[in-house]
Amino acid sequence: MILKKYILFLLAMSDTEKSTSFLGHLEELRWRLVKSAIAIVVVAVTVFIFIEPLTDIVLMSMSRSGFPTYKFMCFVSQSLGLGDAMCAGNVAVKTIETQMTKQFATSIYFSIVSGIIISFPFLAFQIWSFVKPGLKKKEIKATRGIVWYATFLFLLGVGFGYFVISPLCIQFFGFYKMSDNIELMPTFTSYYSLIVSSTIACGLFFQLPIVVYIMAKLGIMTPEVLKKYRKHALVGILVLSAVITPPDFISQVIVAIPVFMLYEISIVICRRVVKNQRVNA
Repeated sequence: MILKKYILFLLAMSDTEKSTSFLGHLEELRWRLVKSAIAIVVVAVTVFIFIEPLTDIVLMSMSRSGFPTYKFMCFVSQSLGLGDAMCAGNVAVKTIETQMTKQFATSIYFSIVSGIIISFPFLAFQIWSFVKPGLKKKEIKATRGIVWYATFLFLLGVGFGYFVISPLCIQFFGFYKMSDNIELMPTFTSYYSLIVSSTIACGLFFQLPIVVYIMAKLGIMTPEVLKKYRKHALVGILVLSAVITPPDFISQVIVAIPVFMLYEISIVICRRVVKNQRVNA
């Protein structure tokens, strides 16, 4: 939608100015993409150099009871007088790989994903710097700080996915057994994918207020629409929570509560945007 403003902006120019400006925008876009790619590659190469300790610390530690989330849950359990009811144990699994090239491919993938997450503030800044010239002064003023907010929400979502959702998934699926005669020996790729998918998904879900804000600024979304479909949104959030978490009620609630809170925050943001637009009209 924001790119649409660029198109309208270009159409308003003369043919000569339009041609020159269009080529200039393409050149600027190219350099923004190059800078973003360089940032991701630099971080990815650094991560790849230290892939072994990072794998043990970031990924494999989640299968052991010493993981920060498990220690916190155990502390809460003991503080509430529940003993070790909420304490987690070591997941008795040994990951394997069945393909010769899979570990190398996963290392590359892990490095790139890490590069994107760590470089996200810089990537968001590059996107904003490219879009900003096509906005009006009022729109620039209204979206001041959007890079910071987008970065904060993304990293908050990534942290929530890594420290809450992923450990719940690892504990549930690590201890679930159909029969004692079945020994769990997952491939490292499946173990890794479970952590990364839930972590990245939460990072994207937490961008909901930003998306609603932009849609409200463009006149696509109103608070009345969000309120009208609040119940539908709640059902969708519960279904979404059931998909990305283990199939138990507690895990679904833990995920659903913050996501629904983000939805309510989005209503407040949308109401404020619409109110300001009516006042300035």
